Amino acid sequence: MKQILFVCTGNIFRSMIAEYALRQAAGAPYDFASAGTEAKAQEMDGLVRRLLEERGIDPSGHRQRRLTPEIFSAADLVVAIGLDHAAYIEENHGHKALLFNQIACGERRPILDTWEAVPDYADNATERRAHIGRVVDHICGAAPAFLRRLPPFLE
Repeated sequence: MKQILFVCTGNIFRSMIAEYALRQAAGAPYDFASAGTEAKAQEMDGLVRRLLEERGIDPSGHRQRRLTPEIFSAADLVVAIGLDHAAYIEENHGHKALLFNQIACGERRPILDTWEAVPDYADNATERRAHIGRVVDHICGAAPAFLRRLPPFLE
């Protein structure tokens, strides 16, 4: 079974959503996993959990983990969520990772973290929640296209 690894920063938002959304959408013949470049023992945002549960995805078993050489080498395909993740993977693992949107949408466009999309996220709860909702919607909505376009990237 081919393993696809999604990488973001903390492994509690974007890469975790991709792992669980694709796992729900695909099943075999793929195994989906995720890891973070930093993963600093943070908790998953309650809104992320609720939005996934509303889609029938149960993320309660998720455990944040940091990208290690062992996790990296176990993957058949490493998919970065942002440009910074792709740069980290190239610098630390010597591999040019594709972006999630590159596979799903044919565009080398990152999925922004909350702090990137909403610089005042700590004081702007409305925009913070809206951004989180858009990210969940985008990744879950793009899962079928990701799966359709995935096979050539595994050759």
